[in-house]
Amino acid sequence: MGSGSASWVQKARYPQRVAPSQTDTEQPAQTRTPTRGAESANSAPRTSAATAAKTTSSVSQAASAATAGVPRSIQRAPESAPRTAVVGAGVVGLLTAWQLRLAGHAVTILDPAPGSEASHAAAGMLAPIGEVQYGQQQLWDLMTAARAEYPPLFQTLAAATAEPTGYRDTPSYLVAADPGDKDAVADLVSVQQAQGMTVEPLTGSRLRRAEPALAPGLAKAWEVPSDHQVNPRQLIRCVNAALTAELDPSSFATPGPRASWLHSAVTAIETTDDDAGSPQVTITTGEGPHTFDSVVISPGLGYTEIRGIPQEHPVPLRPVHGDVIRLRVREEQLAPGEGHLISATIRARVAGRPVYLVPRAPEDPLEPRGLVIGASSREDGLAGTHTGSVQELLEDAAAVLPAVRESELVEITTRARPGTPDDRPYLGEVSPGVVVSTGYHRHGILLAPLAARLAAALVTGTQLSQNDTEYLEAMRLGR
Repeated sequence: MGSGSASWVQKARYPQRVAPSQTDTEQPAQTRTPTRGAESANSAPRTSAATAAKTTSSVSQAASAATAGVPRSIQRAPESAPRTAVVGAGVVGLLTAWQLRLAGHAVTILDPAPGSEASHAAAGMLAPIGEVQYGQQQLWDLMTAARAEYPPLFQTLAAATAEPTGYRDTPSYLVAADPGDKDAVADLVSVQQAQGMTVEPLTGSRLRRAEPALAPGLAKAWEVPSDHQVNPRQLIRCVNAALTAELDPSSFATPGPRASWLHSAVTAIETTDDDAGSPQVTITTGEGPHTFDSVVISPGLGYTEIRGIPQEHPVPLRPVHGDVIRLRVREEQLAPGEGHLISATIRARVAGRPVYLVPRAPEDPLEPRGLVIGASSREDGLAGTHTGSVQELLEDAAAVLPAVRESELVEITTRARPGTPDDRPYLGEVSPGVVVSTGYHRHGILLAPLAARLAAALVTGTQLSQNDTEYLEAMRLGR
């Protein structure tokens, strides 16, 4: 796994089409206090007052931004196209819909507020190395495989739409604030390097040359050249555009029709028979029943709220809330010629607490000169924003990057991620034509392309490789 930066993307020049190129110390599952974790990255949850707090930006605003230009009703599909529903429109659900459209399916996406839940809060770190934790080899295998899926994904999206993906190939730095933090980070780095991962130590002078705005006197830093980032909000825009685009037959041989949308909460999913006795899937929403040939159920925490198949195939999900802060760097803070305070993602440990700082490009369509700071990881039952967590995040970020204090506060977002007992998601076919895909916790953005391809393969009956079979075994329901 190299840096692969030059071949993956055109250096994130947003007005151009993105060509292919190529989240903090994990908390134990049993933690129930407001401790700090990693990035908020659910795949495709449904709106639920019990599981997601809405703070500075409302769900309706997020959904409007995510679905601008998206049709609001089901379109008539060609008779030959299999009719497949995708329940849940976070990043995992949307990419699954895209893979199904590429496979020739007529896709309908059902979500009352697409792209407004944990995907909306996520920082979007594509960082399998930075996410490595002790004793999670199977999860790391999944993350590494998923990271490799992004280049072909960006290729197909670039062929479908000129909407940028939000991808940046800038590296990540692992930073220890003081000597105590240095020992903890160094121990994890030794594990990463023992697995053959490229993690390079940085001298203090080299770090200052690369990131002069960082605080002086930081204890130690390491560079991870292949851990990059994508703006999930912009990626959602891009995938929505691809789902509804008229695809060029010279680039896409047998795609399905433009995707359709139902902005309504799903209350039940059941398998039934049609008039000829053939099996079908009946999905009930506030607008009534709708029938399909197959379904991918990817609503994040909302899975537990749906009657029928989800009740017949329960999975142990729990809400893990995360508070994420978004700042904007003011022009007055920058020297002539500078586009941002920092160029790389900073994953720091401060007084034993993890914090990350993810810079958005000056040309980012949605967050120009943005700076994402996160993230808390709480299982304290508070769906709203936790004041102490926000205070700690800002203090720790300022300890690493003092100029944070002078930046503009744009947004504080709190969302719930669907946690699982072993932090691995659930993905599998529970009956013919019915696939469950949920529980992506804080790795949803990173795992999304792998999850989407495998879910679509299960629906279409595509032959799986040995590696794919092993990935599905690691995500098997009932494990």
